[in-house]
Amino acid sequence: MSDEISVLIVDDSALMRNLIGRMIEDTPGLTVADKAMNGLFALQKIPRVNPDVIVLDLEMPEMNGIEFLKERKKQGIKIPVIILSSIAARGAEITMEALSLGASDFIQKPSGSVSEDIHTVKDALVSMLLGYGGSYRRSLGRDIFPPVDTQKKTEHPSSDTHPSSDILAHFKMNAGHPVTPAAPPAQIRKPGKTEVIAIGISTGGPDALRVVFSSLDKDLTVPILVVQHMPPGFTAEFARSLDRICPLDVKEAEDGDMVTPGRILIAHGNMHLEAERKVGGVSVRLSDAPQVSGHRPSADVLFASVAVAYQNHALGVIMTGMGKDGAQHLGTIYKEGGITVGQDEASSVVYGMPRVAYEMGHVMEQVPLNKMARRICDIAKTVR
Repeated sequence: MSDEISVLIVDDSALMRNLIGRMIEDTPGLTVADKAMNGLFALQKIPRVNPDVIVLDLEMPEMNGIEFLKERKKQGIKIPVIILSSIAARGAEITMEALSLGASDFIQKPSGSVSEDIHTVKDALVSMLLGYGGSYRRSLGRDIFPPVDTQKKTEHPSSDTHPSSDILAHFKMNAGHPVTPAAPPAQIRKPGKTEVIAIGISTGGPDALRVVFSSLDKDLTVPILVVQHMPPGFTAEFARSLDRICPLDVKEAEDGDMVTPGRILIAHGNMHLEAERKVGGVSVRLSDAPQVSGHRPSADVLFASVAVAYQNHALGVIMTGMGKDGAQHLGTIYKEGGITVGQDEASSVVYGMPRVAYEMGHVMEQVPLNKMARRICDIAKTVR
């Protein structure tokens, strides 16, 4: 049996099936298990092709994506699903419904083979397929990332030309290797009472935040600021979907919003989120300044601003995600005397951001996802 991560593509568009298929076949470590034109055919093919991850369109005849997810849940199918989401008016709402039904994550559907954002879409999709598919294989005790037959795949001479090769290298480098943290930075002052919680998260985030926010204590009064890497047009609906399952108030951040007890603010897609202390309290500022650590919004920007505004009264949390966003300035929170927590490797879909932060010595404690809400609440409620 091949140790490559196998992908089932479900879309009624032959063009889209072929486009996604080429992205997968061009990536060492991934292979197309099969293709289906709707959810009904996908359900019929799953027992035969046994994929590690599913790419699912939402708008299809006979059985659409939402109906497929309901039937998947009914049949107890655990294979992770990544949604191909339309940017149409109802796209965000339907996408969030899909996440509530058990889909793991989503990307915006590319507009075609000549789309200007096709490489961005490819890199995001590849990272999700490797992350979710790899996690699923590990849960079944299957091997991943064996030596790849480079003759089978399209060779990429340069990672500058083909960024997805960097993504594969990331997953190979970070698959199961022990991490030795650097010496932690010196703290200017001792930790004080927690007055704000700042969370940075990326790939794997939608599902992870649902797990955490649904389990928060209803009497938690410390405000929470969140940077989740997500495209514009989706964060408002994402915040509303979290608000429905969280005992605290959750909303998309607007420029000038006050950071108040019991409120969770989610960064606006494509806008940096910063905390700013003024007379009368702390508010948030939205900015379209250049990307930081490859992202806007950036967890590094949020963490740096929180360190300035709250000093030793902040709790910084870095969770699942590819790359290194947030790792550097989680250390700034640490230096100012704040407390820092990172998600552990076993529960991270992609142990990238928390791994880099841990390697840099910026993480005081690693916590599994199923214990993250409890740990956040306990730290926030501790009197110092």
